[in-house]
This record gives sequence, C-alpha cells and structure tokens, in this order.
Amino acid sequence: MQAGLRVMIGLTEGPRGSWQPGRALLPLTGQVAGLGNYSLRGTRHSVGMAVLDRLARQLLVAEGWRVDRRCCADVALAAAHGLELVLLKPRRFMNLNGLSVASAAEIYSLHPEDIYLVHDDLDKALGKVVIKLGGSARGHNGVRSCISALHSNEMTRLRVGIGRPEGDVTVSSYVLAPFSTEEQVRLEPVLAQAVMLLLEHISRRRAPAGEPGDRG
Repeated sequence: MQAGLRVMIGLTEGPRGSWQPGRALLPLTGQVAGLGNYSLRGTRHSVGMAVLDRLARQLLVAEGWRVDRRCCADVALAAAHGLELVLLKPRRFMNLNGLSVASAAEIYSLHPEDIYLVHDDLDKALGKVVIKLGGSARGHNGVRSCISALHSNEMTRLRVGIGRPEGDVTVSSYVLAPFSTEEQVRLEPVLAQAVMLLLEHISRRRAPAGEPGDRG
C-alpha cells in the first residue's frame, strides 16, 4: 500500500514568524478528523486522535503537524491514493470538536461528504473497527457536535471499539481513563487496522471507474 501513497505539505508563514498549514500543492479533497479531548490524549475517549497519529506516521507526515489557530486544531496535510487530505486533531473539548471540523471544512472548501470522523464506540469491543456512512450521532457528543456545526450527518465515520465498563464503573470515568495495561498491548494492532480500513475505503471511493478499487 505504501507504493500508492504520495505526500505533500503546504506551509505558509503566519504571525510573528510562526508556521501554519497552508494549501496543498493540489486542491484538498478530503478531511480526516480524530475526535477527542485534546488535553486527555491517551484516554479511551480520545482513541480517534491516536488513529490520526498512526495515520500521519504511515503517510510520512508525522513531523508535519502544525497548530492552525483558524480552526483551533493541529493540522497536517498529506495525500493518499490521489486524494489530498487535511488531517485534523481538534484542540477543543469533545463536545466542541465540531467547531474545529467545520472551520477546517470552510477554510479548505470541503463538504460534509468529504469528511471522515474517527472516534471511539462504546458499543463495540476493543479490536472491532468499522466504517459507517452518515447517520445519527448514536449518543456520541463529538459526532453530535460535528453534525450540529456542519448542519449535516453525511460525514463518514470510522468507529473504533473500546467496549463498555464492567461492574460499578461509570461510563464517564471509563471513557476518560487511559487504556489499561492489557488493553495497551492490544491497541497497537487496532490502530494499524483502523488506518488500513480508512485507506482502503479512500482507495475504493477514489479509484477511477473500471479499476480494481472501484467498489462503491
């Protein structure tokens, strides 16, 4: 799959000599947003951001993250399978993630159907990763925020299972806690699986008609 990947990063000089992500060398045609609480990275609820970090490494832009104050997010620009991508990690609380996603969509002239939301899913066990096209938020505050800010539910979701708490552990304390030692051992292949599924989906959506990747 690596042979099918290209990398491009556009940077512009911002205020006081700082560097901000600029336009890619070709028009951007997709956004991948890792939902989570930026200050609580490493927790179950922020597993979407862990997937974005893994994706950035695979697309060779792990050193390309920059703070973009226009959308209050960490942003890196990359490309895969002919699709120019803006990778985004909101610097807001989960229930405000949609403001960053929508701002980036406006900045880069993207539509809701061009956006992938990567987020945790309580109703799926750790190790289960699925792609879902559109639909409701299913109780996820980050997705709900995105639907509200974008005025649409057409975004594609990459849902990463984290399982439900056992015993007397509340859902809030469970999702805001780090993965257990045992879960961390299992997490790395889950992140790899999530990135593979995402890139395969991008390839299928963007392959020209008649080519092997064109399966809808």
